[in-house]
Amino acid sequence: MKRYIKYAKPYIKYFILGPVCMIIEVLGEIFLPYLMSVIINEGVANHDIRFIILLGCIMIGIACIMAGGGIGGAYFASHASISFGADLRQDLFEKVQKFSFRNIDTFSTGSLVTRLTNDITQVQNIIMMILRTCLRAPGMLIGALIMAFTMNSNLAVILLIVIPLLALAIFALMRVAFPRFEIMQKKIDRLNSGIQETLVNIRVIKSFVRGEYEENKFKNLNEDLCQSSIHAIKIAICSMPVMMLAMNITTISVVWFGGNMIIAGNMPVGDLTAFTTYIVQILMSLMMMAMVFLNSSRALASIKRINEVLDTVIDLTDECAAQPETDVEEGKIEFKHVNFRYYKDTEEWVLQDINLTILPGQTVGIIGPTGCGKTSLVSLIPRLYDADEGMVCVDGVDVKDYSLHRLRDGVGMVLQKNVLFSGSIMENLRWGDSDASDEMVFAAAANAQADGFVRTFPFQYGTELGQGGSNVSGGQKQRLCIARALLKKPKILILDDSTSAVDTATEAKIRETFQTTLNQTTKIIIAQRISSVMEADQILVMEAGKIVGQGKHEELMKTCREYKEIYDSQMNQEVTA
Repeated sequence: MKRYIKYAKPYIKYFILGPVCMIIEVLGEIFLPYLMSVIINEGVANHDIRFIILLGCIMIGIACIMAGGGIGGAYFASHASISFGADLRQDLFEKVQKFSFRNIDTFSTGSLVTRLTNDITQVQNIIMMILRTCLRAPGMLIGALIMAFTMNSNLAVILLIVIPLLALAIFALMRVAFPRFEIMQKKIDRLNSGIQETLVNIRVIKSFVRGEYEENKFKNLNEDLCQSSIHAIKIAICSMPVMMLAMNITTISVVWFGGNMIIAGNMPVGDLTAFTTYIVQILMSLMMMAMVFLNSSRALASIKRINEVLDTVIDLTDECAAQPETDVEEGKIEFKHVNFRYYKDTEEWVLQDINLTILPGQTVGIIGPTGCGKTSLVSLIPRLYDADEGMVCVDGVDVKDYSLHRLRDGVGMVLQKNVLFSGSIMENLRWGDSDASDEMVFAAAANAQADGFVRTFPFQYGTELGQGGSNVSGGQKQRLCIARALLKKPKILILDDSTSAVDTATEAKIRETFQTTLNQTTKIIIAQRISSVMEADQILVMEAGKIVGQGKHEELMKTCREYKEIYDSQMNQEVTA
């Protein structure tokens, strides 16, 4: 819990003022029953109206002060807990932003969303509850106990029986509640993941008429969460009746024995009234503490899940970077006996003994069947993953010796899955260079063959894109992503099958742009169409994680059987078409 102290320090005055204000309210609650007993014992008994009015005014004044304390306590507790939660959420989000792809693979997206929202809300709520009860409940318990024993120690003995029994009940409830709340939070993860998957892929669902299937799938997830929630909430449901039963039995016992004392002349009527109020206060304080402990079970489950993210060791960092101030200047790439696999407990390599040199300014095409390791190969260049064996160098420097920021700043990458963000087209393109002028953005879009269709939109570059670029076609999305990468002016540009949705004529114009405006940039093009890489300076043919062919088109047609098979297959299809 020490790590959470830093989130409380900036708001320490609120953490102090909240409980202090609650103490003011508690003092009033303890003192008011005593004044009421004095009114009954002296004012009412003696028919002294003036005395009753005087003490009544004092009680009204105390009630007003209590109201101020209650409002202040609630405000300061809310301010402290909400600020605490906001800072914790910020740190958690920043930690996720630093995750490598491998780190992200260990958590589902829905789980991370739940931890950033629901779990932090649970922690925030328990902090607010603790600040409002940490002094209020114990203060009321101790104060009311003192007043009860002061008034009648014989009658107060009843409490010595009830309090230990309630404490045992609270402890038993917590032991049962904690694992149930932990399971409930995991079910929330599953539901969030299901919702996210459905919303992101809503077009596919509609096109395959799978709405009913997804509804049933959601129904099952929702029902599963419902049952887990009911299973967990049963504890809270049971706790309240148990507490109320204890309170009522205690109150009845006090009234019974106290009534006999009044009849015997051993206790004034006003004292019994005050004593009954103190009994209620004592049991209410125990109920408040029970609710805090019960909610703490859920908060502890959430804290455990938050800690799993905060404690995750990020496997790609700058800590061991030998040249953190070095920039990518030329774009020369070397792979030296590189082996790589995603899962370290498997024997099968995704990439095996990769040896490769790409000179600055070269255009390199990579072709091969699906799953042969093309994307894995290029992902090692900007350190989206690290090689398990061997070395990947850029400009003669091991990529591990660069700072991640400087290395990735020198590499532009258009991934297989083209991603655009909510906002205008101009805002999306300026991800490549936030300081770029409008003219620079227009030029990059023109080079990517995107300027033409953007100009046809009513608001042109001010056109708002839907989530993920849902209101543009696949080919338009690809060209916008290419324009964004071009605006970055990288020394290395990686295009991972990023023109698959573009017609061959437009693709040819984009390739022509690469040769003219990016002649100093090293270009790596992963493609399924052999026509996309035929003119490259060198072509890599991959199969089962290995480079099985390397050279220009003419050489590979003579020396690489796999390349010739791909060429013949695609050319025959074109002729047939």
